[in-house]
Amino acid sequence: MSEITFNSVLETLLAPKKDIPQAHLQYYSDLDPKSMRLFLDAWKNVPVDRKTLLLDKLTAYLDEDTIVSYEDIGKALLDDPEAEVRARAFSLLSESDNPRLVDKFVEIFQGDTDLAPRLKAANLLGKFVLLGELEELNEKHLRKIEEALLSIIRSDENPALRRAAVEAFGYSGREDAVAIIESAFEREDPLWVSSALRAMGRAHDNRWDDSVVSKLLDADPRVRFAAAEAAGELSIEEAGPILLKMLEDEEEDDNVTMAAIWALSQIGGEDARAYILNMLDNTDDEDVAEFLEDALDNLDFNEQLNRFDMLSLDEDDDLSEFDEEEDEEADR
Repeated sequence: MSEITFNSVLETLLAPKKDIPQAHLQYYSDLDPKSMRLFLDAWKNVPVDRKTLLLDKLTAYLDEDTIVSYEDIGKALLDDPEAEVRARAFSLLSESDNPRLVDKFVEIFQGDTDLAPRLKAANLLGKFVLLGELEELNEKHLRKIEEALLSIIRSDENPALRRAAVEAFGYSGREDAVAIIESAFEREDPLWVSSALRAMGRAHDNRWDDSVVSKLLDADPRVRFAAAEAAGELSIEEAGPILLKMLEDEEEDDNVTMAAIWALSQIGGEDARAYILNMLDNTDDEDVAEFLEDALDNLDFNEQLNRFDMLSLDEDDDLSEFDEEEDEEADR
């Protein structure tokens, strides 16, 4: 078997009838400047369907292998002439927290000629808003993103783009986020209600608990799906029994069922554990079994995290009592 080199990888990419082997995907990671130039030179001659095939494979591989990074390729392809390629380029940047990307993301979000890249940009801008709230992004960049999102939300742009902006703005701690979420939630359109629910989950503010719970049994599966996700993100204990009831409905939408299971793994509780274990014992589907095992792992993680938080609170209480005793002794 011949040795794989980056040149041979590019030769395969340029041969439309050849499959792109899994073994080639790692060679696109962390390209040095020379390799990037070679890649971009070859890229000009790759058919669009071949480009999207590669990008889909790289995105899938990125989910499997946490060591690889395609950030350089992703950044370069944000300027590709094909909208399908620009949209997929964002998937290669999904884990990036590079503040240098903010200006380009905002530019695409506000002005790209096609909707797909703008929607992808909105999604990743939301993650940068979260970074800003965590004080891991400077104030200047955070404000630029928030103003861009607000400008779209308050415009007459494509409704899907405005909804994506609402979802991204959900991460913001600004007071006007509350009014925006409420406005979306009060619409009759299930798509707007779903976006409002996603924003509520991202807000991590328990003021939204009642609103989320009220939509768990909504007639529209899209709304139920978003409500289940939000219930998990907000760890709403009152949602647990309703989510379990949803799982008992054999006619429930599969996506809603999966969202309800994951939400239970976030909320926790012995009933949730017992139900997920029972589902695992009674399934022959390997993919479903893997998902349920992941849910159990997530349940374990969240319960350990909660125990750690409780221990920290107990320690804080002990220290507080100790400080009070010291103060009393000092006053004597």
